[in-house]
Amino acid sequence: MSARIVALSNEAATVALAQRLAPSLRNGGVIYLRGELGAGKTTFARALLRELGVGERVKSPTYSLLERYSVDEHDAFHLDLYRIAGAGELEWLGLDELDAPDAIVLVEWPERGIGALPAADLDVALEHAGAGRAAGITAVSARARDWLAAASP
Repeated sequence: MSARIVALSNEAATVALAQRLAPSLRNGGVIYLRGELGAGKTTFARALLRELGVGERVKSPTYSLLERYSVDEHDAFHLDLYRIAGAGELEWLGLDELDAPDAIVLVEWPERGIGALPAADLDVALEHAGAGRAAGITAVSARARDWLAAASP
């Protein structure tokens, strides 16, 4: 696994990080987004989806648990699992489509869905760091290592 820490001085820096990573996900991939409430997970997901061309409003899936979008004829899924207690609660969502090789999957609070989610390619842990944030980025798969190399500023 390849890991690095990225300082994010403000929300614009979080958006810029997501925008740099977005092109690499055009053919699918899974990103786990971890962090406390308000750490920037939804900001990151919104920016990435917008950069991929989602023109409609990118809603937070806090209450719906799952939002689905279309990106270049691929499905893009944004999940927020904050409100669930465990993976068993996800059975009724029909998550089989998340395993499609060309699906783009962004999961907030993935630790609550262990066993029901596809494996992550990239793990992004966002945290408060002084007045800004920091992102611990871990490439879990070989393709995610390529994404990070392509997204380096």
